[in-house]
Amino acid sequence: METSSLLNVLFLTALVLLVLVSGGILYLTTIEWRDRRRQDRDKKSGR
Repeated sequence: METSSLLNVLFLTALVLLVLVSGGILYLTTIEWRDRRRQDRDKKSGR
């Protein structure tokens, strides 16, 4: 395997991992924000 094609594979793998990890963090942050908002709303309504 050529060095340049190996570097291309490594670069694409790193890019895919970066996108997956960033998407996961965004997803978890959104879920936590929604949950916190729901808890605040339940406290205000007296539950």
